[in-house]
Amino acid sequence: MSPIVATVIGDPCGVGPEVVLKALASGQPLAMSRPLLIGSLAALEKTRAACGLDITLRAVSDVAAARFEAGVIDVLDDIRLDPAEIVFGRASAACGEAVLHWLQTAERLGRTGAVHASIMAPVDSTAIRLTGKLKELDDLQPAGTWLLRVSGALRVVPIAEHVLMRDVPATVTQDHVLTLLRVLNDTLKRFGLAQPRIAVAGLNPHAMGPEDREQIAPAVEHARAEGIVATGPVSPDAVFRQCLEGRHDAVVSMYHDQGQIAVKTAVFEGACSVYIGLPYVHLSIPHGSAYDIAGKGVAQHKSMLAAMLTAAALAGGRGFL
Repeated sequence: MSPIVATVIGDPCGVGPEVVLKALASGQPLAMSRPLLIGSLAALEKTRAACGLDITLRAVSDVAAARFEAGVIDVLDDIRLDPAEIVFGRASAACGEAVLHWLQTAERLGRTGAVHASIMAPVDSTAIRLTGKLKELDDLQPAGTWLLRVSGALRVVPIAEHVLMRDVPATVTQDHVLTLLRVLNDTLKRFGLAQPRIAVAGLNPHAMGPEDREQIAPAVEHARAEGIVATGPVSPDAVFRQCLEGRHDAVVSMYHDQGQIAVKTAVFEGACSVYIGLPYVHLSIPHGSAYDIAGKGVAQHKSMLAAMLTAAALAGGRGFL
């Protein structure tokens, strides 16, 4: 049977419900998976009406109650958010609490194998902060996990995420680079690449700096000694183009924007992100809740569609699209 792919609808006052419904309305995810939504049926119905979407929804109490019938999307809605709290473009603590519950539900279902993959639609940090539970959101990405951005042939994962530029050099260590190379190599093999080719970007222009010589190069050599097909440090102004040309299967970048700029420039609409280091398949998409356009029917859904199709392919053993 096709895999069950559970998608958390994201902040109910943002564009999450819209991009989720638009992606499902295309029909493509249903051809590859059994979709399940986790979130507020009221929010989805409000979005469906506001955006003029033709899709049938049905609330269920748990995964076992989902019927996955043709033409009907099951929605796991077990806390019934007050419809009065669902106001397009407005952050609220109630919605933040609901989002945390839905994300924790998806995490539990993924770890127990009740679903085969999960996706996180855009959440809003303002709503989460209003709950006073921002740490609970951070805890959902535990230590030992990284975010692999996928944009067509370009796959990029940084060794660290939101680090100030002045602090980046201190994070570029042999241990950090080698640890990520090992996890990325194992993950790509699990996703169907028999012998992944991984490029490691340099930190400095033309990869000619002390960090490149003393930290990155030794980590790459150590990885090669373990049988990992790693190359680097490669000049950061060339490595992403090389990946797009098919010379590498993935790139390890040295900081968030180094790789993220390349991904969003190459193909922003249609990009998605895969969490690696987790024992189950979990994805997200590279844009926010966009309160300013919520409920207007103008949000692009190609990134969510890519996430749904990629999740189905990875969970179904088909590898990357």
